[in-house]
Amino acid sequence: MDNSLIQLIYLLAASFFVLGIKGMTKPRTAIRGNQFAAVGMLIAVLVTLLDQKIVSYEFIILGIALGGLLGAILAIKVQMTAMPQMVALLNGFGGGASLGVAAAYYFETISGAGFAPGLEGSIIVVAIAATTIIGSVTLTGSVIAFGKLQEIISGNSIGLPGGKVINAVLVACALYALVSLINAPTQEMFFYAMIVLAAILGITLVLAIGGADMPVVIALLNSYSGIAAASTGFIMNNTMLIVAGSLVGASGLILTRIMCVAMNRSLINVLFGLMAEAGDSIDADEVYDGKVTSSSPDEVAMIIENARRVVIIPGFGLAMAQAQHAVRELADSMKKLGIEVEYAIHPVAGRMPGHMNVLLAEAEVPYEQMIEMDTINPTFEQTDVAIVIGANDVTNPMAREDKGCPIYGMPILNVDKSRTVVVIKRSLSAGFAGLPNPLFAQDNTLMLFGDGKKAVTDLTAALNEAA
Repeated sequence: MDNSLIQLIYLLAASFFVLGIKGMTKPRTAIRGNQFAAVGMLIAVLVTLLDQKIVSYEFIILGIALGGLLGAILAIKVQMTAMPQMVALLNGFGGGASLGVAAAYYFETISGAGFAPGLEGSIIVVAIAATTIIGSVTLTGSVIAFGKLQEIISGNSIGLPGGKVINAVLVACALYALVSLINAPTQEMFFYAMIVLAAILGITLVLAIGGADMPVVIALLNSYSGIAAASTGFIMNNTMLIVAGSLVGASGLILTRIMCVAMNRSLINVLFGLMAEAGDSIDADEVYDGKVTSSSPDEVAMIIENARRVVIIPGFGLAMAQAQHAVRELADSMKKLGIEVEYAIHPVAGRMPGHMNVLLAEAEVPYEQMIEMDTINPTFEQTDVAIVIGANDVTNPMAREDKGCPIYGMPILNVDKSRTVVVIKRSLSAGFAGLPNPLFAQDNTLMLFGDGKKAVTDLTAALNEAA
């Protein structure tokens, strides 16, 4: 194909990517945005295959068939609650794919004519080295993030003795191997060293990050996978990979920055795995002992009957209980009584940015009722009842009041300022941050213990019966 025509079609595909990202900024246009991005990728893949001098398409067709089948199975089988770990795994696949391409190109080149002399060859070697390091970090880091989210690995921060020094040494050694490979491209030991060092670095970086900070980690690993793909584009001399990877890398960094602000974290700390250092241990018995008030669906229903405004605060407990449809039915029952109902959405509620929005949209909750934290926080003092369903760290007043706790300074939903707070939760167990929540022991808080879905369903039944 003519090179000018190829670049023109790549530009068209890139335009679809941009339209896709634009569409995904709003819930109403998210589906269309996803479709735009998919069409752009289809165009890019088809043109790339037609442009390359491929002798046989058998392996490509086999890969498409296997990958498509696996993707379809995962899309159907994976629950929305498991989407964060699914995204973490997909980030790892992206990093691993880039690493595989870099390795294949490197060994094919050194076993053949070798790298071109001068600047051209140096650029390719640098691109291979960068892809190798970033891809390896992304692959192993994503696997560890998946393990933490899937609770295969403890969600707590697992720091190695002298972890900061170890990470610094790993970074220094990886950079030394990178420079050495640039100076001696045919020395395979430097290539292997980069893979091993970067893979270990990915493990140690993410192990040290606690489960409460996983939304930031997912966003950052997503950015890494994009940067690795962009570097692969330089290796393959493929404009589309460079553009697509740059878009993913840049948007991932922007999202990481948004998450850092939402959690009061430093981007530097995220990059070097220095997040959420624990302060003094906090005794849950001291926080809760004799201060927690348990309630029943009938009692809570009577309180709601007399309310004019109710705010529902969804958290990961809602997702785990698959209670989004039950919550919408509860909201519908309250609206029939003339009660104003809104949903307060914290930027990092759940385990991934936007997790709660997607869950509620799945239950056909109107988009206009999902209110962002900064908008709804000033209204809690005029809220009659705040119903917290499985949200823990994002409602914990310790973030405002206790300088010694790991989440101090993180913006939270000020539900404690509501006239009455109803917390639906299985128990008084801690959230990802491993902290007790003084909200549960406040004088204006009622605890409705039980499975989230059943508790909400019982509450709806009691409300309908009273009506």
